[in-house]
Amino acid sequence: MRLLGLDVGSKTVGVAQSDPLGWTAQAVEIVPINEAEKVFGLERIAELVKERQVAGFVIGLPKNMNNTEGPRVEASRHYGELLQAKFPDLPVDYQDERLTTVQASRMLIEEADVSRKKQKQVIDELAATLILQNYLDRHGKLTTKL
Repeated sequence: MRLLGLDVGSKTVGVAQSDPLGWTAQAVEIVPINEAEKVFGLERIAELVKERQVAGFVIGLPKNMNNTEGPRVEASRHYGELLQAKFPDLPVDYQDERLTTVQASRMLIEEADVSRKKQKQVIDELAATLILQNYLDRHGKLTTKL
């Protein structure tokens, strides 16, 4: 069983998955969404849940540096509520994601030498991977939390 890590934006959701033992996170894909039109990509998430035997979700919370919560945190929590309604048997947890997008961008520029134009294509996946990896590191193996 795996966890899916999600980096929820207004136009895309970056998706990462854990390995079956819950040690590592790997990028999966970017799911297009449109908050304004209330299109949340839940059909694709449902396919991933079935294909990958998902045991739960970890959603990044983009808190402000002073630990306050703004509109993007509300949007992430709303996405979690949508997941909980669609998958009532799967737990939804949250991971503070402050600076993960900055970290992902820095990794792509400094370590992988990826151009800024190409970064936009993969940054959400990498951010989701960092969110999930931080969660796994904090909680240990999947059996500990779930």
